[in-house]
Amino acid sequence: MVQSLPVAVETSPKRSFAWALDWPGWCRSGGDVDLALDALVNATPRYAEVAERAGLAVPDVGPAGLEIVESVDGDSGTAFGVPTAITSRDRRAMSAGEAERLAALVEASWAAFDRVAVASPAGLRKGPRGGGRDRDTMIVHVIDSDHVYARQIGVRLPAGSLADRAAVTLERTAMLEVLRRPTDGSPLGGGRWPARYAARRIAWHALDHAWEMEDRSIPG
Repeated sequence: MVQSLPVAVETSPKRSFAWALDWPGWCRSGGDVDLALDALVNATPRYAEVAERAGLAVPDVGPAGLEIVESVDGDSGTAFGVPTAITSRDRRAMSAGEAERLAALVEASWAAFDRVAVASPAGLRKGPRGGGRDRDTMIVHVIDSDHVYARQIGVRLPAGSLADRAAVTLERTAMLEVLRRPTDGSPLGGGRWPARYAARRIAWHALDHAWEMEDRSIPG
């Protein structure tokens, strides 16, 4: 077991996020920091499958091995359930090798979402209050969100859809091309997202919904 895994946290009175640095998509939330950290550890087996698809192995670490290296205040987006804070760690420079690695994890996160979507029933189990998107609505939500994310990093292509998966593939490919470039940590494409934040936001969103879809496919 490794001695520590560097993590960062984003906190608000209603919800907190914890994520593993340099592992886009390995990010979970909870009602407070401790619950978010617990959720992060519990997600390790699932994330390990994503990392394996990218040719990587996640660190073997338990709760005692998490090292919080940055803690930032969240905002209304955090409370709503989205990791919106761009941290100083997100603004670090990246070599070509680092950028290729992060892009591979983003690509593997999309692949995980697609795999789960294909295997899921059209109707998903509802939440305790009867809420929650069904499969196709969730797929559309991820496609539409990725189109917004693409513009944040300077990619401007026609939006894809359930009926036009070729456009989805083209847009993802263009986004990965941007993320594979070495960077000094500045925002991409004239927006405000640096590459490290873009990678973790995109991968988090794909995996968050992949795992939700997976969980809600199970009768209960």
